[in-house]
Amino acid sequence: MLDVKFIRENAELVQKSAEEKGYKINVKEVLELDDKRKKELSQVEELRRQRNEIASKMKGGKPSPELIEKGKKVKDELSGLEAKLTEVEAEFSNALKSVPNIIFEDVPLGGEEDSVEIKDWGGKKKEGVDHLDYAISRDWVDFERGAKVAGTKFYYIKNELALLENALIQFGLKKVLEKGFTFITVPDLVSSKVLEGTGFNPRTSDQSDEYFIEGEDLALIATAEIALTGYHMNEIIDEKELPLMYAGLSACFRKEAGSAGKHTRGLFRVHQFNKLEMYIFCLPEKSKEMHEMIRETEEEIWQELGIPYRVINIAAGDLGSPAAKKYDIEYWSPVDQTYRELTSCSNCTDFQARNLNIRVRREDGSVEVLHTLNGTAVSLARTMVAVIENYAEKDGKLKVPEVLKPYLNNKEEI
Repeated sequence: MLDVKFIRENAELVQKSAEEKGYKINVKEVLELDDKRKKELSQVEELRRQRNEIASKMKGGKPSPELIEKGKKVKDELSGLEAKLTEVEAEFSNALKSVPNIIFEDVPLGGEEDSVEIKDWGGKKKEGVDHLDYAISRDWVDFERGAKVAGTKFYYIKNELALLENALIQFGLKKVLEKGFTFITVPDLVSSKVLEGTGFNPRTSDQSDEYFIEGEDLALIATAEIALTGYHMNEIIDEKELPLMYAGLSACFRKEAGSAGKHTRGLFRVHQFNKLEMYIFCLPEKSKEMHEMIRETEEEIWQELGIPYRVINIAAGDLGSPAAKKYDIEYWSPVDQTYRELTSCSNCTDFQARNLNIRVRREDGSVEVLHTLNGTAVSLARTMVAVIENYAEKDGKLKVPEVLKPYLNNKEEI
């Protein structure tokens, strides 16, 4: 959520940025609602003052009929105005939440096709094996039984592929710990307040990607980012403690599997997968630097795994509501002879932190909203796809990437 004062002082910028992101909002209407809210609040506060004044005069003696009548009139009028204020405040709050974060100046304009490649690494193999056919032939994955117990796009991972997944987790964890992140496991369920606080506002009402628990104020998380954002909700953190860097391991649940126009084969886009996520709370002036650090850490992971990739500066029209800027890392698929999304990292500036009231107390005693950032260390399902496509050998064995050998009994192949 943006600061309404910032919106008022930068109305044209906020409106333009929202439009560039593809959000249909009217900043003028948001500010008019704020004006209406302030007017209603002023009237309510005046009536509350009068009510308290009348109550004070009634103490210590018998009040006059005129005072009693005036008290009733103020009470009735106050009741009606408080109801109106509650309605206006809710309307304003919803309107404010619909305003996305502004984009940085170096974010490309346009839709997904306008995102800009800023770097590539590694040689592009000219052929590879289909990961799903390969994994099924080796009895490594079972979508049929997954569908039997949970529905389409759920699955079991078995045998050496399950061990490979564990090795990837251990490798990714070692890397982020070396970078100074604190390892933390998170709840797989969060309240609606935390979910909304992360700012994943869909562009339309039918785009919600979360699984909600019927009869409970809970939803399954789509990423550990959501639970990590809520970790310091309603807290003030001393400046000397920042940055706070967490690596969260969780299952992730998403309805998006099978989305129209998306690559969906096998493990690439599924309803449930495991992921190790990096998350940072930092000072506002440090967030751009932290963003580059997260991107560099992601790149180190894929370089050490030996997976060819490119880095994309995501265009405005493909950014979510919270992000001011986002990088995607896409791996080279030798099977499809194209790049496919592997990980991402976003700078959400003060957008999420304001939603959840997470602030920093400066050394001079002042308090302000801090910045938050997130980035994927290892998304296990897609990473396994990338490893199979790039390391499967003609004899049917899978060559083990050098950095994973310590977690697979130093085997050369599996």
